[in-house]
Amino acid sequence: MTEVQDITSPMTASERRATWSLASIYALRMIGLFLIMPVMSLFTEQMEGATPSLIGLAIGIYGMSQALLQIPFGLVSDRIGRKKIIVFGLLLFCLGSVIAALSTTIYGVILGRAVQGSGAVAAPVMALLADLTQEVHRTKAMALIGASIGVSFGVAIAAGPVLASYIGIHGIFWLIAALSLLAILVIIFIVPKPPKSKKHRDAEVVTATFRHVLANGELLRLNYGIFILHAILMASFVVVPLLMRDAGLLPAEHWKVYLPVFAASFAVIIPFVIIAEKKRKMKAVFLTAIILLVLADLGLMQFSSSLIGIIGFLCLFFSGFNLLEATLPSLISKTAPGDMRGTAMGVYSTCQFLGAGIGGSAGGWCYGEYGAKGVFMMCALAALSWFLLSLSMKPPRYWANLLISLQALTEQRADEFAARMLKLPGVEDVTLHYEEGVAYLKVDNQQLDRQKLQHLIAEYAPA
Repeated sequence: MTEVQDITSPMTASERRATWSLASIYALRMIGLFLIMPVMSLFTEQMEGATPSLIGLAIGIYGMSQALLQIPFGLVSDRIGRKKIIVFGLLLFCLGSVIAALSTTIYGVILGRAVQGSGAVAAPVMALLADLTQEVHRTKAMALIGASIGVSFGVAIAAGPVLASYIGIHGIFWLIAALSLLAILVIIFIVPKPPKSKKHRDAEVVTATFRHVLANGELLRLNYGIFILHAILMASFVVVPLLMRDAGLLPAEHWKVYLPVFAASFAVIIPFVIIAEKKRKMKAVFLTAIILLVLADLGLMQFSSSLIGIIGFLCLFFSGFNLLEATLPSLISKTAPGDMRGTAMGVYSTCQFLGAGIGGSAGGWCYGEYGAKGVFMMCALAALSWFLLSLSMKPPRYWANLLISLQALTEQRADEFAARMLKLPGVEDVTLHYEEGVAYLKVDNQQLDRQKLQHLIAEYAPA
């Protein structure tokens, strides 16, 4: 008989363990990645063979290999098992870190970073999370993992310069290798073993839906946005650490800039996120955040030799950046059909990593040819192109995703159930996949009466 969850129930102990342990794997891996960002250009410029273009490539090539392999890794995990492919990916990440740690030339660091990126475990981790959580709790679990990435970014950017001052860039790569081994221990000994693995359309790429996702103009616009956002970020980190050093701030003290800038930017974006989601002003907030990027890059271009100017416009930049990092996934989730969300997020993540790869490489080349001002002009123009493209975006529908298990329901009963759900206030769309036993709902949380929905679900629960 059917097994329909209670949509008001909390996560089980096993689900909480799975969510937090997988979030820790994400965090350990992201900390390892982000530790290197604020110090790469500072410590590699003296390496044999180093040029601005090659330093930029060393920063960005991780994203290129990640973009190339993350979807294939997710698809392979369906066949050979989630944990196996995650461990394999983390071993590649560790190997790349060791190669970079042992390298004395920029070419070795580039090779190590490329191998690091080939350990593309993001998609298998999300698939494993879907295996280990009930449908009604999956969105919450994914949000917690997303939050762990944001925290990792802030911690690592502030900690990187301090650690580098003590152990150097080679020491940081050794530390990253150790963190990846720790993540392997977590996946083997702490993450629960799923009772079974299956395809989850909300969490994984489904190749049959690629055509529909790539034909969606609104999703393509958002994919362009995340590409530009991370291209700007990586291009900026080619030059910002060098500019702060040249302005008189010792590299070991760069954390005194990054930490307060991040804290201030997070404080600034909280009311804007509330306005975007609760007051339903998403498009206005979204466009404002992009304009902040344009203004920040123009300011950094104008005041690139002033430490006060760099700090002030970095704060403006990260206010816009963090706001967009928070709103873009929400927009993808709102825009994509519920049963194509996994594919939409897979394409989105690929564009994100591709942007990081191209941004780092383009930033290095531009710095070598035109200096720091040229890099910031390039970033400002890229952000402006995004703003102009976003002016015509449709205001998003403020619908959340809700999944309900419908295991063993006959098609006739499932169709009847869907028809009755659509009559409830706040239920905007229902897509059934009988072979998966799942109903993908789009709901308006401000109008949805969860008690009425639960009563309806109870009618279709087993006796």
